[in-house]
Amino acid sequence: MFSQINLQVNGETRNSTAQIPLPELLQQLGFNPRLVAVEYNGEILHRQFWESTQVKEGDKLEVVTIVGGG
Repeated sequence: MFSQINLQVNGETRNSTAQIPLPELLQQLGFNPRLVAVEYNGEILHRQFWESTQVKEGDKLEVVTIVGGG
């Protein structure tokens, strides 16, 4: 069984299962991974690295929903 970790998501403390891949975490938090951009510990995280990124205790995420339109 995996332990719980605390992390910051959009300025709020959230908890999650340790060792969870980023796309899974986003879904768990209610985001659609196809419609967001992610800043991970102060750096824009390109989508190609999402699957290999495992969040850790104390990580800081800023998740921005992409809105289309004109």
